[in-house]
Amino acid sequence: MKKHHLLASLLLISSLTLPARSQNYTPSEENIKSRQEFRDARFGIFLHWGLYSMLATGEWTMTNNDLNYKEYAKLAGGFYPSKFNAAEWVSAIKASGAKYICFTTRHHEGFSMFHSQYSEYNIVDATPFKRDVLKELAEECQKQGIRLHLYYSHLDWYREDYPWGRTGRGTGRSNEKGNWNNYYQFMNNQLTELLTNYGPIGAIWFDGWWDQDQNPNFDWQLPEQYALIHKLQPACLIGNNHHSEPFEGEDIQIFERDLPGENKAGLSGQDISKLPLETCETMNGMWGYKITDQNYKSTKTLIHYLVKAAGKDANLLMNIGPQPDGCLPEVAIKRLKEIGLWLKKNGETIYGTRGGCIAPHDWGVTTQKDNRLFVHILNLQDKALFLPLEESKVKRAFTFEDKKTLNFKRVPGGITLLLDEIPTETDKIIELELERSGK
Repeated sequence: MKKHHLLASLLLISSLTLPARSQNYTPSEENIKSRQEFRDARFGIFLHWGLYSMLATGEWTMTNNDLNYKEYAKLAGGFYPSKFNAAEWVSAIKASGAKYICFTTRHHEGFSMFHSQYSEYNIVDATPFKRDVLKELAEECQKQGIRLHLYYSHLDWYREDYPWGRTGRGTGRSNEKGNWNNYYQFMNNQLTELLTNYGPIGAIWFDGWWDQDQNPNFDWQLPEQYALIHKLQPACLIGNNHHSEPFEGEDIQIFERDLPGENKAGLSGQDISKLPLETCETMNGMWGYKITDQNYKSTKTLIHYLVKAAGKDANLLMNIGPQPDGCLPEVAIKRLKEIGLWLKKNGETIYGTRGGCIAPHDWGVTTQKDNRLFVHILNLQDKALFLPLEESKVKRAFTFEDKKTLNFKRVPGGITLLLDEIPTETDKIIELELERSGK
């Protein structure tokens, strides 16, 4: 390893003096503002990219196939994504209507997709490509007005100093106990790099805490790490994909492959907090590029997921696995364009909204801005729709698309919307103007 920066070392020492389980986190004004902006954004794109893209079998290939870490590292010698173009990536993502990008800076394989002074196992020093793709991406995000979030793995299948967890046991690392103090310092030094060398970062998105779930006495020292992040960039949000209720110091709550309150994938049984919410989901089946996975969800399905997330007051972070040549898959580009066209017409009912006063139903969800209630009809086999609006008086109802007035009748417990025909659109949006409180 190369010589550590003095700044990083001083910050690390400072963070280690904090109580082991601090309960004193008070978000800064910048952080509160950032949370609001995050909730308003509603839609982001996840990018899982690393050496695993070269094998084209997904991001868990190294541990699933017990690949020796020294042999796996040889992939770096041939990693040359010649078609990578940050401007094209960001432009395509911006055209989708997404407001932020979350990029994998270091996944479980242990390879850093940025130039790091604390490990030569990075895209600049270990590959013939010799370019810092994160720097290029960060500059392009700032240029095009897209917020940048950074994924960072807490576990590592490559480094000898990471204590063995329940994954990565067959990768050839000899020291089961590892060297936690050394590994923890390495992580915090890299986080310091990420938060000082790449401009404003919207969020750090942690993953891998669950790797030590069979070792209940394991101490990740998260409060100290979180304090370091908030000190370096107070507006930077912290989320952790630990599949539990939020820990002290976290600013957003993450749900994997499930909408808040659902647990179809078995990873999201936790209670819903009052923090800003985000659900992450794949566009096809895998997070990282897999050549045999062409099972892309339809545009309608993806739009429905976005709308349902907003109806549950959550953001959607939709994943794409870039190819080893540096291109985004052609099908993914097509989906981005189609979602963008829909949001160009209907984004007002998604961006800046909160979950509506009517809970989600089988027919769809509602989103809301002040006294404007947007009824998203996703699955209705009738021309009449009952809405339980006991505490709200409806002044008028009309279609969002063409502002055509709709008839409704007041019934016990709410109103019944009277539609001209059974909805066949991807999302039939009805806007209700409600009486403002106090009137």
